[in-house]
Amino acid sequence: MTRSDADTSGGKADKRVRRSKAAVLAQTYELLSEGGIGGVSIDEVSRRSGVSKTTIYRHWPSRTALLLEACSTIGVAPQVPDTGSFAGDLSVLAAQFADELRSARWAAVLPSILDAAEHEPELAQLHAVLHARLMSPFAVVTERARGRGEVAPGREAADVAASIAGPLFYRRWFSREHIDELFVRRVVQDAIDWKP
Repeated sequence: MTRSDADTSGGKADKRVRRSKAAVLAQTYELLSEGGIGGVSIDEVSRRSGVSKTTIYRHWPSRTALLLEACSTIGVAPQVPDTGSFAGDLSVLAAQFADELRSARWAAVLPSILDAAEHEPELAQLHAVLHARLMSPFAVVTERARGRGEVAPGREAADVAASIAGPLFYRRWFSREHIDELFVRRVVQDAIDWKP
């Protein structure tokens, strides 16, 4: 076999591997969306993806490893706005966050990650990464506003993030009320009006 033949056959193999892995990850994420972490089994992923269990275990040595990779791309950090004011930046971030909670698939998966993080250290680590990714824009806009004198010296960026995310999470997962624009505006106003 010539070098070019080897490269070609290797390329075909690589494409098959990429296709198989993509199918497995897509089905894993689909199962996560449907039933949370508890709803994911290697048997069901194999059945739905058409990829053998042996092949799945060749790429992911455990169900947890597969879950970690499938969850690693959820909760993409929103773009950090720069409207020139703390109120404007928080309004944009809160609106983006509310929209994600209403429509993004990760919003249905996150509660099961939170639950599993209580028992599985690897998933606790994943939860920490997801939390940091989702909340980091709030830290950026808070510190920038602090530099402009718009934020009280003792107010932590984590408290600002909690004052926005907390009420939105409550509505999404506990009261199950609609997260409408009026509610989001009130949440932002409460965060801005905070007094020590």
